[in-house]
Amino acid sequence: MLRWTVHLEGGPRRVNHAAVAVGHKVYSFGGYCSGEDYETLRQIDVHVFNSVSLRWMKLPPVRTAGREHTREGPYMRYGHTAVLLEDTIYIWGGRNDTEGACNVLYAFDVNTHRWFTPKISGTIPGARDGHSACILGKAMYIFGGYEQLADCFSNDIHKLDTTSMVWTLINARGAPARWRDFHSATIIGTKMFVFGGRADRFGPFHSNNEIYCNKIKVFDTETNCWLSSPSAQPLPEGRRSHSAFSYNGELFIFGGYNARLDRHFSDLWKFNPEGSSWKKVEPRGKGPCPRRRQCCCMVGDRIVLFGGTSPCPEQGMGDEFNLMDHSDLYILDFSPNLKTLCKMAVIHYSLEQSGLPHDIRWELAAMTTNSNISRPIFSSHG
Repeated sequence: MLRWTVHLEGGPRRVNHAAVAVGHKVYSFGGYCSGEDYETLRQIDVHVFNSVSLRWMKLPPVRTAGREHTREGPYMRYGHTAVLLEDTIYIWGGRNDTEGACNVLYAFDVNTHRWFTPKISGTIPGARDGHSACILGKAMYIFGGYEQLADCFSNDIHKLDTTSMVWTLINARGAPARWRDFHSATIIGTKMFVFGGRADRFGPFHSNNEIYCNKIKVFDTETNCWLSSPSAQPLPEGRRSHSAFSYNGELFIFGGYNARLDRHFSDLWKFNPEGSSWKKVEPRGKGPCPRRRQCCCMVGDRIVLFGGTSPCPEQGMGDEFNLMDHSDLYILDFSPNLKTLCKMAVIHYSLEQSGLPHDIRWELAAMTTNSNISRPIFSSHG
């Protein structure tokens, strides 16, 4: 029984950030908030969400290990990626309005909360943002993105062997996925499933003729070959800046944006690799509003979704593009236990009948629930 079980407000207001789950915690790195006034070369911020206590905390800036003059960790950025391998989180790519795009590999030790820059060699990918990164075994795969030096979309696949710390440009066979950025790439088994993103109708260079493909492209890491994966109707709308994750061998996508339709999404779709079929999923409970550039992380049988940006419901209340950045968090539970469901029903009914203002009901919900891993804190409409 798929259900939205938690809705929290008041977390970090972040857009185009990157996050990974480490045990029961979610580490979020960087991103931006419209109109935020900060020194652009300050160290990237790190926020940690505890899925047991349902509380956020911000880590203090930390110094790098190594040479005295080494920059203290990555600078503030957006459009980067974060992946977890054992006890290390690797941050790669992204851009900053002052420094531009980056291709330095940074590593964050989750035990010591210290940054370091591994010594790497090989064919290092060009600086970019809007790419994807995923882990298979001891290797990190980078695909696509918008390359700064070439000033174009990419469809290259780069592989980093984290044992030898050597980068390789993969000579992929088959019909490649189109040049794109802000897509998703998800590992299921030994294959990488690429969906969505922004591309150009006429090739790798951006000419304002954007297209949004809704077909899955599959890359087989064992044969280094692109595979075709024809899908039957129905299909989700093409989109960029969505979220993707795998659960029980299936691919899920949520949200995103299509500029040609000028539409933000809040739909959830499931792709079955064996049948190459899509199905729209309708979870119970009140989920997030339509949005893009949010983060989704898998914690056990639950998805933690937070941040992103949406059209502002009231004219003049958002930024210059009439967008509103979010500081909320939702949890999508694939298998909520009976205790969670009963607790939600009792608290929700009691607080709805109380006649108290919304903010007081929210606080009471927080105080009257337990701090175990299935603890729900939700607003009256969540």
